[in-house]
Amino acid sequence: MKSVLLIGLGRFGRTAAMKLRELNHEVMAVDIDEKRVSDILPYVTNGRIGDCTDEEFLKSLGVRNYDLCMVTIGDSFQDSLETTSLLKEMGAPVVISRASSEVHAKFLKRNGADEVVFPEQEMANWAAIRYSSDHIFDYIAMGGGYAIFEVSVPNRWVGKTIGDLKIRQEYQINILATRTDGQMDMNIRAETVLTDTQTLLVLGKSREIQKCFKI
Repeated sequence: MKSVLLIGLGRFGRTAAMKLRELNHEVMAVDIDEKRVSDILPYVTNGRIGDCTDEEFLKSLGVRNYDLCMVTIGDSFQDSLETTSLLKEMGAPVVISRASSEVHAKFLKRNGADEVVFPEQEMANWAAIRYSSDHIFDYIAMGGGYAIFEVSVPNRWVGKTIGDLKIRQEYQINILATRTDGQMDMNIRAETVLTDTQTLLVLGKSREIQKCFKI
């Protein structure tokens, strides 16, 4: 369990706070808007109303005592930048900040952010890939050019075994699991026979997966 200071309770911040608490982390949620703080209180450990660009207010939160600080302010990049900078100056061990562009990300990193997240960009990328082909059912970027795709079984593979296909040798792609009627099967063996009722979860370089499955 980690203690998390989360600053900014717009839609992204609220969702992140609720998920962190669901995962049994201690969450202090902070926003300048009283209603936002009031609305999130049933779902987090504690909440404070205040302006985190105010150095004295931020000091009162005891930022050094948190394992993780998240700056999820979405409506003011200036406030996000100032808050990120102040957190690092006050000794916050890890600061993750939200950005809406590569330019924002560069400024945030220069001002102390350890990691930067792009929720809108990541969602846009996911949607573009997910809906660009009828046989893609899910997609997770893994970094370094790798990804996990959930795809339908190509017609040419139906009735063949994993061993027959040799896709690891040919494409450097690993089949992690099959899914049938919503049920996941991770017991993948060379003799596993593929059917047209399954989908496959595959891991590999995005370009190799796209080439293999003609995406």
